[in-house]
Amino acid sequence: MPLLTVADPLPWVPRRVLVAGTSGAGKTTLCAAIAAALGLPRVELDALHHGPDWVPRPSFAAEVAAFTQQPRWVTEWQYSDKLGDLLSGSADTVVWLDHPRPLIMWQVTRRTVRRRWRREELWNGNTEGPLHTLFTDPEHVIRWAWRTHRKPGLRVAAVLEQRGEHVAVVRLRGRAQVRRWLRRLDEGTLLG
Repeated sequence: MPLLTVADPLPWVPRRVLVAGTSGAGKTTLCAAIAAALGLPRVELDALHHGPDWVPRPSFAAEVAAFTQQPRWVTEWQYSDKLGDLLSGSADTVVWLDHPRPLIMWQVTRRTVRRRWRREELWNGNTEGPLHTLFTDPEHVIRWAWRTHRKPGLRVAAVLEQRGEHVAVVRLRGRAQVRRWLRRLDEGTLLG
């Protein structure tokens, strides 16, 4: 199946949806919108992965495996290093947020500063670390977003090559395309 764009209809009603993109692309926000539009169960993988004090939860992979056994779901595509192809091997639809790097960096920086300033609890009591850690922590989310900007595209290409006829992949570039795609999903005009 070819790579789909914002203008293309989906070949089927999505039942198991992955949203791909680097940190700050808007995966979680889009997952919530897709879940609402299609009535899909949703889980936020970060909430399953991060225990208190940012310690990875030992039950993470088992909980994700149980979630993906459901016939219908939507979630973010991440943690491939821990989950292998568990998510990509189960999905029937991938929505790839392939935003330009300047947009990603703006979004992830704004989100990180807001979370830190407001001391927002993220998952299991965790909050963003001090902003100066951008300069001292090579795994800081802003540095991570810069460094991994192209990784989702490589994963998407691999899935298309391996499972192309069994998975629909939609590439969205920029907020306007995301809004248009969601509008079409809400209106029911996205389904072929």
